[in-house]
Amino acid sequence: MSVDSLRCRICESEYPAVASGVCVRCFGPLEPVYDWDRIAATVSREQIEAGPRSLWRYHALLPAEPPPDAASGPGWTPLAPAPRLAEALGVGEVWLKLDHTNPTHSFKDRVVAVAAAKARELGSDTLACASTGNLGNAVAARAAASGLRSVVLYPEGVEAEKLVATAVYGGDLFSVRGTYDDCSRLIVELAGELDWAFVNVNLRAYYAEGSKTLAFEIAEQLGWELPDAVISPVASGSLLTKLWQGFGQLARLELVENSLPRIFGGQAAGCAPVADAFAEERAVTPVRPATVARSLAIGAPADGDLAVATARASGGAVYSVPEDEVGPCMSLLAATSGVFGETAAGVTVGALQAAVLNGRLGAGDRVVLLVTGSGLKTPDAVETAAGIPIDADVDELLAELGVAA
Repeated sequence: MSVDSLRCRICESEYPAVASGVCVRCFGPLEPVYDWDRIAATVSREQIEAGPRSLWRYHALLPAEPPPDAASGPGWTPLAPAPRLAEALGVGEVWLKLDHTNPTHSFKDRVVAVAAAKARELGSDTLACASTGNLGNAVAARAAASGLRSVVLYPEGVEAEKLVATAVYGGDLFSVRGTYDDCSRLIVELAGELDWAFVNVNLRAYYAEGSKTLAFEIAEQLGWELPDAVISPVASGSLLTKLWQGFGQLARLELVENSLPRIFGGQAAGCAPVADAFAEERAVTPVRPATVARSLAIGAPADGDLAVATARASGGAVYSVPEDEVGPCMSLLAATSGVFGETAAGVTVGALQAAVLNGRLGAGDRVVLLVTGSGLKTPDAVETAAGIPIDADVDELLAELGVAA
């Protein structure tokens, strides 16, 4: 269903459901207002299960109407067991939510799908964003599929693989001399000048709702049961908070019955404002990013304080993962599950390790770990061998393998 109004998270002022992401009274973030009584009267497990195999099966819980190509995705990505990873880490069960299988190989396809659907309702002809990598890929691809113009601003130093995966769709791409936060400030200024759909600025209230569909899918794919914990990477903090919100909405509608999961987050130590604030029990303060996990390199996270509060309220935590452990954690994930996740996945595995070492998770827990992007976008973070040089000789090959002829 399409929502009729937005409400400020801070002062609760209400606004019409237009392209606006900030309250003009207190500058707090806006969120969609849903008619929960009407939703409860129409939504059921059976109604959801009969929907398309994409995130649009949950359209009644989203702020935009499904697009014409709703059946083609994104969303409805696999939830796969990882028993060898669970054994290696000392956890009862680990399930991997494989969001690198989305069209542009990251979870950002979810949030962009919702934002683009709303942009279509509002009559916008241009999708734009500031991005650390994956969001730009998703915006450019969705715009190309929808016949819209795309404009993407990246900070300098973004992985070449992500630049190619944005440029190939034919939109406008800019490399800004500075950090992501510099890009963000620039895009906010542009949003005040141009009548475009800036997915993470004036459409942020709708865009962020796409992250809830990860929670919806996890519950449905586990047979409408909730896991004991979910482990998420943290950049702006929005994903972590929307996971908790999504699980809570399912419980409100009585679509699930067991307790809400604990939500754990991870950040690489070179850009860990949320993890540091959680550990030190204080408000989030901005930092200058210096991390291998460039997709998480947001030094002034918009939802950082809410992410801290959410992790604490759920019984979870947010951990800082040492920079030199990100690559090895990517390798551990690959070697035990056959899944090559990007640096954000390495951070998430590191956060799960930290939760186990701190006694927060263990052998009695069923845990879902988010793989939010493909490792093919960040290959430089892992150590790889060039291969052992040999002649085309079977005896030499067997000798190198330590196998007797």
